[in-house]
Amino acid sequence: MLSSLLIVLPVFGLIALGFAARWVKLVRDTTGEGLSDFVFVLAVPCLLFRTLAKADIPASQPWGYWIAYFGGLVIVGALAMLIAKRVFNRKGPELVVSGFAAGQSNTVFVGVPMILKAYGAAGAVPLGLLLAVHLPVIMVLATLLAEGRSASLTTLARRLITHPIIVGILLGSLSRPFVDFLPRPLWIIVDAIADTAVPCALISLGIAMRRYGLQSGLALPAVLSALKLFLHPLIVYLLATRVFEMPSHWSGVAVLFAACPCGINAYLFAERYKQGMADASSAIALSTMLSLFTTAAWLTWLGVG
Repeated sequence: MLSSLLIVLPVFGLIALGFAARWVKLVRDTTGEGLSDFVFVLAVPCLLFRTLAKADIPASQPWGYWIAYFGGLVIVGALAMLIAKRVFNRKGPELVVSGFAAGQSNTVFVGVPMILKAYGAAGAVPLGLLLAVHLPVIMVLATLLAEGRSASLTTLARRLITHPIIVGILLGSLSRPFVDFLPRPLWIIVDAIADTAVPCALISLGIAMRRYGLQSGLALPAVLSALKLFLHPLIVYLLATRVFEMPSHWSGVAVLFAACPCGINAYLFAERYKQGMADASSAIALSTMLSLFTTAAWLTWLGVG
């Protein structure tokens, strides 16, 4: 339990820092908006560019592994959007934010240290594969859902190819054959910007939590947290152990990855579209608090806790 606390504590620390800075009026609400814009437009694209350009992706894909994880993600995301629409009357991009929050995991602060602690070097390969494609896939899906409802194919294509996240993904993918020839000063710049993505995003989330409080109540964030922390890893576990065959450390990595709390990118996405910020910030905070106990339970269930 103490090790789980130490994993999630930095997440709370950075969120609390942003919250306290706004509470004592060291910063303004516009500071948080500027930080989230910076992260979404520059830092996350640089992070995606670096990840995809340098990722060691095998030629032969472990399709059972992909289907197990992303099958769970799609089911949970669709269910979250359905509940948000039918029960909580959310519309448009707000629905996408709910699906995003229920499906996207906090990997950098929670997932990576937890999984490497559980499986060590054996978990590095399956973990690296998910890290390489997890955020690009969900960002593309969320962007298509948000942009595609009222846009023509031409408008949608234009929005996608100029979207900062998509640009980062495309540039990273196109750079893979030439990654060893890119100049070192370029990587210094990319690394410097990419390394600010997570801390700046969490601080901006703290500022937003002070601004929005619990305007959306606890009901929808509680539903999103339950879907993320319980249903998502349960579906992945069943698919990875009952439907497909894979080594136990591969299935365990997929389950623990799914069991992570709601990721910060759900809030960044909401801030970008100026809808669903209260839902996303509350779901991230609540799921992160609950994950102290739920991740310990999943580690024990998998026999690595």
